[in-house]
Amino acid sequence: MFTFLVDAAYAMGAPPEGGGGGSAILGMLPFVLMFAVLYLLILRPQIKKQKAHQKMVDELKKGDEVVTSGGIHGVVVNLKDDIVVLKIAENVKVDLSRSAVATVKSSAEGQASAS
Repeated sequence: MFTFLVDAAYAMGAPPEGGGGGSAILGMLPFVLMFAVLYLLILRPQIKKQKAHQKMVDELKKGDEVVTSGGIHGVVVNLKDDIVVLKIAENVKVDLSRSAVATVKSSAEGQASAS
């Protein structure tokens, strides 16, 4: 009944000798291409963004107006190793981790040159 399937399987025969070397490279090519696309579209921009944020955090100085990742606006009053003291209102100071600073609205140098 299904003898035509068996006959077709025997007709295909064994693969030729020595012809399978290129197929391993071709088999890995889609994975290499997927990794390259992943790197170019996702990983590389994320790494650049992370480096820019680290540079911004390293360049913080007293008098900078900043916004934290929690949305608190304030002025940098003091800097310690990994701590930023932020003045958010009169007589209200908050200690934050440097990594919690999301953006710098204006710097102390920008305010001095504008005056």
